[in-house]
Amino acid sequence: MAKHSEQYLEFWRERHLCTLTTLRPDGSPHVVPVGVTYDAEAGLARVITNKSSMKAGHVQAAGPEGARVAVCQVDGRRWATLEGRARVRTEPERVAEAVRRYAERYERVPSPNPARVVIEIEVERTLGRG
Repeated sequence: MAKHSEQYLEFWRERHLCTLTTLRPDGSPHVVPVGVTYDAEAGLARVITNKSSMKAGHVQAAGPEGARVAVCQVDGRRWATLEGRARVRTEPERVAEAVRRYAERYERVPSPNPARVVIEIEVERTLGRG
């Protein structure tokens, strides 16, 4: 993966609403607003969600190899997209880490949710101008 500029990484630390694009079984895109955190060191983007959400269902339907997805954020002329393979993770420590990172970026702790899971995206490509 390419080395990122400090501006690009800072853009992913700022508070921005993002979109997640997954694919429906018929191949059409499903685009929804989400909060995303990006750990460039680990090469992971994380989205917390309910296990019964459509986005989690689309990712799970892809099977163990993961679903091809993209997350994107835009702010004026600045934009950034992360593409990769997503998997739904249910392990409490992974969910807790995703919640911690979400609270740090979005400056609010999400309400407790026993049905919460994390969509982890192994980032394979980065695009944009941060």
